[in-house]
Amino acid sequence: MEIKVLGTGCKKCKTLEEITKQAVIEVGIDAKVVKVEDMLEIMKLGVLTTPALVIDGKVVLKGRVPSIMEVKELITK
Repeated sequence: MEIKVLGTGCKKCKTLEEITKQAVIEVGIDAKVVKVEDMLEIMKLGVLTTPALVIDGKVVLKGRVPSIMEVKELITK
């Protein structure tokens, strides 16, 4: 599984990255978490509001920081 955290480096983007990494550890899945800060790459995915979360190429969340429980639910679907 590949999980991308989209964001330019703001506090909310960094928080989403930390929450996502922690959720992956707690759930115990084999996933690669990648931080994408390049606005062109972010826009190619159709995202205009960050932070955003992309799981296996599909945008599953954008524009807010979710709880760790919500991230766990998203990555185990």
